[in-house]
Amino acid sequence: MTIAPGAGGPSKLPLADEAATLTEGRAVLGIELGSTRIKACLIGLDHTPLATGSHKWENQFSDRVWTYSLDAVWSGVQDAVASVREDAERRHGVRPQSFAAVGVSAMMHGYLAFDAEGQLLVPFRTWRNTNTDAAATRLTELLNHNIPMRWSIAHLYQAVLDEEPHVTDVSFVTTLAGYVHWRLTGQKVVGAGDASGIFPLRAHSCAYDDQKLKIVDSLLANLGFATPLLDLLPRPLAAGRPAGTITAEGALLLDPTGSLAAGSPMCPPEGDAGTGMVATNSVSPRAGNVSAGTSIFAMVVLEDALRHVHHELDVVTTPAGDPVAMVHCNNGASELGAWAEVFGQFATALGHTTDANEVFETLLTAALDGEADGGGLLSYNYLSGEPIAEVAEGRPLFVRTPGSKLTLANFMRSQLYGAFGTLSLGMRTLAAEGVRIDSMFAHGGLFKTAGVAQRLLAASLGVPIAVGRTAGEGGSWGMALLASYLLEGDGDTLADYLGARVFAQADLQVCAPLDDDVAGYAAFLERFRHGLTIERAAVAALH
Repeated sequence: MTIAPGAGGPSKLPLADEAATLTEGRAVLGIELGSTRIKACLIGLDHTPLATGSHKWENQFSDRVWTYSLDAVWSGVQDAVASVREDAERRHGVRPQSFAAVGVSAMMHGYLAFDAEGQLLVPFRTWRNTNTDAAATRLTELLNHNIPMRWSIAHLYQAVLDEEPHVTDVSFVTTLAGYVHWRLTGQKVVGAGDASGIFPLRAHSCAYDDQKLKIVDSLLANLGFATPLLDLLPRPLAAGRPAGTITAEGALLLDPTGSLAAGSPMCPPEGDAGTGMVATNSVSPRAGNVSAGTSIFAMVVLEDALRHVHHELDVVTTPAGDPVAMVHCNNGASELGAWAEVFGQFATALGHTTDANEVFETLLTAALDGEADGGGLLSYNYLSGEPIAEVAEGRPLFVRTPGSKLTLANFMRSQLYGAFGTLSLGMRTLAAEGVRIDSMFAHGGLFKTAGVAQRLLAASLGVPIAVGRTAGEGGSWGMALLASYLLEGDGDTLADYLGARVFAQADLQVCAPLDDDVAGYAAFLERFRHGLTIERAAVAALH
């Protein structure tokens, strides 16, 4: 592992200046609604975090739909905002009353449908749902553009196909980030990256593709759904464009006590893929990043259009509207977290009360002592369906043969390998397209444990993986950077702004793939590919 030159970004402000930044409302707030945690990050004039806060939450599988309630959205956002303000007061003696700018991001895709009065028509359908296969398949064929099952347009078309009663009342369809932004500002907009997971955008633009809109409008009209999509979808905006200000009602949504001022400007709301690209400075051609959380996905900014349509590859955009190939896997680190909880319970049963983070770090570190191929063990992290692997529903599995070597180290290595398995399948399709990658960055809580997931990810992708100091902050920090870009862009492209103003002195740990790990992972992936038959059988057998 090597450390790239640099001092970790611009020099840190003296504490007195940090307090003044907070007191004078010059700090910038980024909020991200992730799958298991809502994070908030306050950054100062040097773009480094001044305070952080978070709120734990979890999706529900209700009536065979993965969802979160809107009450949970707002109670979680309020708790995260209160938490970051408390952290600012604890660190700097100031509880900020206003912000220079605010940005909101959230899990991409999914379906939030509202009537003309702004009432939610059906429970929020998240990216995790895989009941839209018929719609996604038909749209992909008609548009010659991969439309994944989780995209908003697939959810809307499937609802029309299924003749769901609510579709006659649909007046507005948006994403989770778009919804929160709308309630805070009154503006029905989304950032370009988030919009590209609602409906395809025109190449190198921030507008929905006109020709594709006509095709789908005609398709829906033939089924009795006559409202043009442009009347239903939020307006896409490029990074750096003004996207409204926080209203008095919006300020109360962030802080019901009324101690937050209205009027802060907001940047376009983004999806977590876009904030991941920003947080890792991966917005230029041939740059890529991996984000690992409840889901795991890789983004690679394209030089040229893909030659073929692949169900493993989404074509989305950066927040600036540049084309990106995305390998999105529905399942990431949740199964690792579940096993860590079991081992923590075991430690407690032995009389050792242990911090959950310490348990997780200890288990991850053990993976480094495992055999290169995981000792013949096989793990699947499929809590929900996995379209890339053509698995309809989730059945987490751990499988071994009598000859496999079951040790803690091998078990944990196989779990990490399994978390990266589906991603590897998709990335091999991208490589077959001839897409070149100059740099690959990783972020997310999985990479807080130095040198473990990073090293094994490098083996799984066969490229060096870089991790920065803010890897654990992830999207909330990236969203704060987008809000700063709104204030400080001064005509610079997003890539130039990030390169010159934020990452010029970035402190990165770079881990190159080790030959033994690469060979061992290749053997594991071959087992993983053949073992998908077992996974599909489990879906069929266990209802």
